Amino acid sequence: MKMAKYAPLAITALLVGSTAVAGTTLAAAETPIEQEENQPVFIKTTGTVESVEERGDVSYYSVREGENVHTLAITADTPVYDNTGKKAELKKGDKVVAHTYSNKPSILIFPPQYSPEAVIVKTEEMGTAAVGSFDENLLDENLSLKLNISEETELLSVSGKEVEKTDLAEKDLLVFYTFTTRSIPAQTTPQKVIVLDQMETDEEGDGATNPVIDDIISNDFCEVDGTKMVPLRKLAESLGYRVEATETGAILSKGVHSYTLSQGEKAYGYNKSLRYFDEAPALLEPGKTYVPLQFIEELLNN
Repeated sequence: MKMAKYAPLAITALLVGSTAVAGTTLAAAETPIEQEENQPVFIKTTGTVESVEERGDVSYYSVREGENVHTLAITADTPVYDNTGKKAELKKGDKVVAHTYSNKPSILIFPPQYSPEAVIVKTEEMGTAAVGSFDENLLDENLSLKLNISEETELLSVSGKEVEKTDLAEKDLLVFYTFTTRSIPAQTTPQKVIVLDQMETDEEGDGATNPVIDDIISNDFCEVDGTKMVPLRKLAESLGYRVEATETGAILSKGVHSYTLSQGEKAYGYNKSLRYFDEAPALLEPGKTYVPLQFIEELLNN
C-alpha cells in the first residue's frame, strides 16, 4: 500500500507488529539492504513503564525492557488501548507495546525517544492486538494475517471519520481479535478495527509536528514582523545537528549537510550555495539565537 507522506515537522521513530498477548509478531527489521523493500511498515518496541514526566501537552513515559530504556512521547491524540480493545491510560508499572512507522526519522538523543502511532497495554485478559499494513484483500503478509470483517466488527478511525468495510483496503490498521484459524495465512474475524489515518489527516490540514519539536516550539518562540522565530540550538541539536557558535552566528553540520548563518543577515550558506531567510536570525535572548520556523523545516528535510 502507499505510505502516507510526512508533513514538514514530523519526527521520531521505532516500533511495531502484533502485541502483547498476541503470538503474532512482525518480522525483525534486519533484512539485507538488497531486500529493503521487504522490511515491515511497522516495527515495535516493548517494556514496562518506569516513570512519567508531563511537559506541556506531551507526556514522556520512560519504558524499560532489560537493559534497554527508551522514551515514549504521548499526546492526547495518541491511540492507547489494552489488548482487548478498551481505551487505556498509561501508568507506572504498565507493560506496553508501542508501534511506530519504521521509516519515521529519529531524533539523535539518548535514551531513544519515539512518538508512536499506537500503544497497547498488556493485560491478563484474553485478547490480541496487532498493527499492520493490509492490502486490498485485507491481508498483511508480514503478520501473516487475513481479516474477515463481520457485521459485528466495530470499525473506527483515529481521525474520527466514519469507516465502512470498503475503507479498510490498503490501509494501516490496528486490529483486535481473539482467535485465528490454523491456516496459512491465519484468518480472523476481529472484534474491532481502527484505521491509523492520523498522517492522512495531517496532510489535509495545516501540517503536523513531532511532539518533541512541538513541545519546544510551543514553550519558546517569538514573533518578529509576523514571522515565528524559534531557538536555533535546541531545535537543531534535537534533529541531530552539531551546532558550533561563531562570533557572528553559528555553523550547523550533519553528514554532508553544512549551514553557516549570521545574526542580522538574511543570507545564509548551505554547503556551497547561498540561501535566504524571510527574517534574519536574531539574538532575542542573551546567548540564544532565534531563526524562522521555516528553517527548522528545512533542517528536517535534509
